[in-house]
This record gives sequence, C-alpha cells and structure tokens, in this order.
Amino acid sequence: MASKQQVQSLTEEAICPICLDFFTEPVTLDCGHNFCRSCITHCWEKKEINSCPECREVFPERNLRINRALAKLAEKTRKLTIHRKQKESELHCEEHQQELKLFCETDKKLICYTCRDSREHKSHNFMPIKEAVEIYKKQLKSPLDFLTEKKSVVLEMEQNQKGKISEVREQSSSLQTHITSEFTKMRQILTEKEQRLLSDLREEEGKVLKQMTKNLGEIQENLNSIEEKLSKLQKQMEQKDELIFLKEEICQKRRISEDEQVLSVADVTLCVERFSGPLQYIAWREMIDSINTAPASLTLDPNTANPRLELSEDQTSVKLGDKRQPLPDTTERFDPWGCVLGSEGFSSGRHYWEVKVGKKTWWGLGVAKESADRKRKINRSPDIGYWIVWREPGRGYFAGTSPSLTPFTPSVKPRKIGVFLDYEGGQVSFYNADNMSHLYTFTDTFTERIFPIFCPGLNNDGKNSAPLTICRIKGHEQIHPIVSYHLPASCQL
Repeated sequence: MASKQQVQSLTEEAICPICLDFFTEPVTLDCGHNFCRSCITHCWEKKEINSCPECREVFPERNLRINRALAKLAEKTRKLTIHRKQKESELHCEEHQQELKLFCETDKKLICYTCRDSREHKSHNFMPIKEAVEIYKKQLKSPLDFLTEKKSVVLEMEQNQKGKISEVREQSSSLQTHITSEFTKMRQILTEKEQRLLSDLREEEGKVLKQMTKNLGEIQENLNSIEEKLSKLQKQMEQKDELIFLKEEICQKRRISEDEQVLSVADVTLCVERFSGPLQYIAWREMIDSINTAPASLTLDPNTANPRLELSEDQTSVKLGDKRQPLPDTTERFDPWGCVLGSEGFSSGRHYWEVKVGKKTWWGLGVAKESADRKRKINRSPDIGYWIVWREPGRGYFAGTSPSLTPFTPSVKPRKIGVFLDYEGGQVSFYNADNMSHLYTFTDTFTERIFPIFCPGLNNDGKNSAPLTICRIKGHEQIHPIVSYHLPASCQL
C-alpha cells in the first residue's frame, strides 16, 4: 500500500495550479506546463495576451495539447486519496485521532488506548482486535453454515421452479399444437362436407339447367312453327279472289290438322330442401362418427356386476336392487363393493363416454385397471388401480386420491358426467357433460388394460334409486342436448 508521503507526492503532481484541484481534461502548453482545459481557457478569456500562468511565457497562438497520461494519473490519485481518507477515518478514533487497537467487549466497539483509560470505559472488558475477530468468527460459523445450507436448499428450489417453468412452457406448447390439430381436423371435416355439398349443388344445377335449356329450345321451335303458320293464315285472309281463297283454305286446314300436336316438356327444379335444410345439424350428425374420441357407445359387463346390482336388458344402465341375486362368485365379480365394469377395455388411444346421473345423490364413476382387486373393500385410489370421482349425500363431490381424498365443487350441479381417457397421455379427466366444464383430472402411467367402472351407490331411503345410464350418442340413438333442431316431417333423417 502506498505510504502517506507517496500519496502526498502524487497528489501534488495531479493538482491544477489554477483551481488547486485534481486535473480535469488536462492540456499542456508549448512551455510544458499543465492546466485544466476549462481553467486555462477561462484565464485567457480575461487577457489580451496568451501567456502561461506559471512561467509567463507568451504564445502567439493558443496551442493546447491533450495530456491523457496526466488525466489518468489525476483520476487514480483522486481515487487513492479518497480511499486513504476513508481508511484513515475507519481505522482511527474519531475522538482522539489515534489508531484503533482494542475491542471493548462491554460496549461492542473498537477503541484506542486513550479511550481505554477514560472514565467512559472504566471497568470494561477489553481484548486485542485479533482475538475479538477469532471469537466473532467462531460465533458466525453456525449462522454461516445455516445460511449456506439454506442457500443450497433455495438453489435447489430455484432449479426445481425453473424446471417446472420449462415444463409448463413445453406442456403449453404441446397443448397448443394439440388444440390446433384437433380444430384443424374439425375444420377439414366441415370443409370437405361444404365442398361436397357445393359440388353436388353445381352438378344438380347443371343437370336442371341442361334439361331446362333443352325444353327452352323445343318451346322456341314450336313458337317459330306457330308464327310461320300465323303468317300464312294472315296472308290468306288478305286474299281477295274468292275461288283461290277457298282452295287455299281447304289445303291450309288440312296442313294444320296434320301438323297439330300438343307440346309437352319435362318439369325439372332444384331440390332446394337438400341444400337449404338444417345444414349445421346434418354436418354435426356426420361429424360424430368422424371425430376422434366421439362419445363411445359402451355396454356393461354383467360378469363383473355385484350380485345386488340390476342391469337393464340392453346393458346400458345399472341400479342397486332390493336383494342379492344368486350369481357365480368369480374373481372378476365385484363383491362387496357395488360396482360393475364396462364390457370393453382400452389399452391405447383416447376415449370419451358420458353417463347420466340425473338427480342421484350417490354415485361413482371412472376407470379401473384390469388386475385391480375386486374382492375386498376398495380404497378407491390410483395406488390400487382405481381412478374414480363420486358423490355422497351430505358430503359432496370427491376424487379418490391418496393418502387423502380431494374434494371439488362443480360450478353447476352435473346431470351428466363425461369421462375422458387418454391412455398414452396418462390422463383421466371428468367433465360436467351438460356444459363441458372441467371437474377433475388424474395423471398417471397406464401399463395394462383400463375398463370403465360404474357404481350407482346406495338407495339412500329411495332418494337414490334411479339408475346410472350410459348415454349412447355415437350411434345416433340420442341427440346431443346442445343441438335441438326440430326437423319437418319431409326432411327427417
């Protein structure tokens, strides 16, 4: 570190003789002396003769050369001086201007020897600064270790959060691609339907116009023939010779009688009803079979039904019966839990079905893996192969999660539940199928066949006796509630 004398010497070299402060934009005169540009300029403005303020040498012209080396020296010296003053202020007692050598443990402050002997610090405990530093370093080790460990934890949290942010962005990008793809397919279906209808309309228009043009030609030919005959008759009427008139009249009547025929043309029109009917509804009916994950037409598997459950004849609805039926006790049958599986399992793809719950107060719906245990009281969680939501009277709606259930509250009480299974995507989602609002989603990895599962719940003193019913939409047995066209009898499909 530079000594005080060295700093003083450097300071003298870096001081402008005019302003007595550190050089600012120093310039050198022809005589070799240096000044701040602003200082020498201001000085010369007051004089008629350009002379050096130090040696008095006169210059015919104002030739100022920039001294960059001196400018750097002045800046470094200025910083060194400021630093040294700060250091001196920090390491010296403000009261006695002596170097701080001791640490007063009582007052927790640095003091000089004069402070130690003063009345203010009488009977206080003192120690050398070096010893105090060692003691306080030991005291800081525990919080230092704690903060180091905490920093490590926070860094890990930061990395996890960054990972999640990246994951959300990737997921959002993937979902945007999926949404665009799905709606592109729908638009393609509609565009193809539109183009087919327009092509059919143009074809029918061509056929109708061709026939009508042919009819028009025949009409015009008939018209020309009539006009020709009228012209001849008019000339005959103008004949003044009675003998010739009678002779031509007889021949003319004979020709008219021979040529006389009734003109008949085919009456053709566009089938307006085909192209102006409920086109949106007709297109929707066609789209149901074309759209991927359109509502599936499921049936129930009676071999899996609990003995107390009653299935409808077409195996699309289930309710709790009044008594237990004498059925074979097989490994695939649910007992004691009152459930039944769908007859079709899924090991790939995306599938969607809807179940009418109506005003039922107790029900359970979802999916179950094929190997899930059906012979004991089920925990109803993904841990043992069940992804289910249900409603219980007096309690509300729940998702079967582990270790505890997850309650949820629909914005509108659902009368129909939609279940969506994306096998490869590892997703089971539930919707209020009345307005397609989302209710809950499970995410998992599926490794075996997955079956729809249905539980109608207990009868609850007759308040829950209604069945669960699979909504059969794909085969057009049921019209979707969001489309309610009333078709005229002539246009029924």
